Amino acid sequence: MSKFVPKSGIVNKQLVKKFANQLGNHEKLLVITGAGISTESGIPDYRSEGVGLYARSNHRPIIHSNFMKSADVRQRYWARNFLAWPNFSQAKCNSNHYEVANWELSDRFTWLITQNVDGLHLKAGSKMVTELHGSGSYVRCMECDYVEHRDDLQKRMLEKNAQFMEKYTNPGEMAPDGDVMIEAGAEKEFVVCNCPECSGIIKTDVVFFGDFVPRTIVDFCHEKVDECDAILVLGSSLSVMSSYRFVHQANLQNKPIYIVNIGPTRADKIATMKLDFKISDVIAHI
Repeated sequence: MSKFVPKSGIVNKQLVKKFANQLGNHEKLLVITGAGISTESGIPDYRSEGVGLYARSNHRPIIHSNFMKSADVRQRYWARNFLAWPNFSQAKCNSNHYEVANWELSDRFTWLITQNVDGLHLKAGSKMVTELHGSGSYVRCMECDYVEHRDDLQKRMLEKNAQFMEKYTNPGEMAPDGDVMIEAGAEKEFVVCNCPECSGIIKTDVVFFGDFVPRTIVDFCHEKVDECDAILVLGSSLSVMSSYRFVHQANLQNKPIYIVNIGPTRADKIATMKLDFKISDVIAHI
């Protein structure tokens, strides 16, 4: 489970204590989490040095416009997602997810914004949470807005692709967004399932690269930034604007920003305090 956690320095207990004490001075804390909080569950991230997917392969995330306009791209995406789903859907919450869920018991907890689509915060019991980039646990028709649980789609796909599943019993390594890498051309044997209501294009209920987070969700998260008096970022490089904009907003409001992330982040220069330690080595002290 730890092979996707990047190397970090020896934990400095005094720094962790200082970090926790400073957080304790704030009455309304907003938490933002990224892929780094789930690497201890065996789900890789994209950008971590040495162990992130970008560092180990030429694999890049699906682009929304390519998915929508190309049947071949959709076929390859769904073939990979189909093979990965049994493992991705069974990923277990780690101590970080449970700790954050427990924070909801405190009046000092404002809200949780997660960039992750793995659903592990919800599995751990979090309720005061916004899944900024959607959820891999559901699929949606892009023409009639039919919604289906990903498990149900898996059953429909398995009916048409039983032999495909048997042929690829040991698919490649799982990617951060719940698919696997397969050899070029392997997807040609895969049969894609369309919407059972209108035969439209089915897509995971996830914001792909090149797409936009719905305005209502963005506005809600901005409101939560207004309500808080400090932000805690756990396991995110904040490289994408969809999450960084909330940290930027807090900075404009002169609110403290605390970060726990192995490796640099986009907000390092504006952070009040930043720790480059494994999240589980810090979070238990907060």
